[in-house]
Amino acid sequence: MIKPIALSDFLRMDVSVPLIDVRTPAEFEHGHIPGAFNQPLFSNEERVKVGTTYKQVGREEAILLGFDLTGSKWSGFIKEALIIAPDKKIGVHCWRGGMRSGAMAWVLDLYGFEVYLIQGGYKKYRIWVHLQFEEQYQLQILGGMTGSGKTKLLRQLRLVGEQVIDLEELAQHQGSSYGSMNKMIQPTQEQFENNLAGQLKALDLQKKVWVEDESLTIGKRSIPNPFWHQMREAAIIDIKVGLQQRVNALAAEYGCLDKDFLMESTERIRKRLGPEQTKFAIEAIMEGRMKDFVKIVLVYYDKTYRNGLSKRDASKVVSLDLADADIATQANHILNFTINTPAI
Repeated sequence: MIKPIALSDFLRMDVSVPLIDVRTPAEFEHGHIPGAFNQPLFSNEERVKVGTTYKQVGREEAILLGFDLTGSKWSGFIKEALIIAPDKKIGVHCWRGGMRSGAMAWVLDLYGFEVYLIQGGYKKYRIWVHLQFEEQYQLQILGGMTGSGKTKLLRQLRLVGEQVIDLEELAQHQGSSYGSMNKMIQPTQEQFENNLAGQLKALDLQKKVWVEDESLTIGKRSIPNPFWHQMREAAIIDIKVGLQQRVNALAAEYGCLDKDFLMESTERIRKRLGPEQTKFAIEAIMEGRMKDFVKIVLVYYDKTYRNGLSKRDASKVVSLDLADADIATQANHILNFTINTPAI
């Protein structure tokens, strides 16, 4: 049975139903619904051929070509779908909910699947994604200079049941010139937005949501403007951690990274550091003096953070000293602080 269904209704279903995306691998890689399985009707090259035929010859010829290209694939599609959805309940979509998803739905229905055909396809989903950024969230921003342990604190807050959106985790980047950590690969901008929207959808809008203070861009990814503006308007807790504690933490984190990567990343901020400080920083990296390297680059990053903080509404900025190095204790201190501080 084929059941046409609106995307919003499918996402709200009580029972989780696997979703297959029948667009090409290239389309899927560029952006897809989180959790969806790619079961492409056409390869990237085949899709180009069908599209060209549609434009240059006509719709009927394109349909015939499509069946020629997929003729030997249908049994494979069914077998793959059975692995994904052994109970024979499955969702299907393409770009606009047109011929590709319709053909796949027809075949799976013929085999005995209960098929939920997403109306409007991925195009409709992208409209839904942008609507999530327009919602009003009770954001609580966690700020603090580089090395203050904000990411660890967010993870601890999540562990104790708080709602947390970790933008750096979603963007696969830690926000600085060194943010890729020489291993993380950023998703496309579109996929970053999809992943963020998926997490926002799961939030209770009546409860606080913790987010780390970020620039508009995280690496090469941009925070969607409506959500970014909410972040800038929200109250921020500016945590204060001793300089030496920050230096020690960063030296331990970056000390195991490849020296060439650290030097290349330092060169990228040469104009901001200045030629002399850049030279000293690179010498420290080469000689393994990680704490000296960290102290040099922190001058720039601390100045950048203070500049950003100065542009916020001062009435919404509150400071909190965190002397204890234990993350669980720090997180508990922050939670008690929010309860006892009317300004936030």
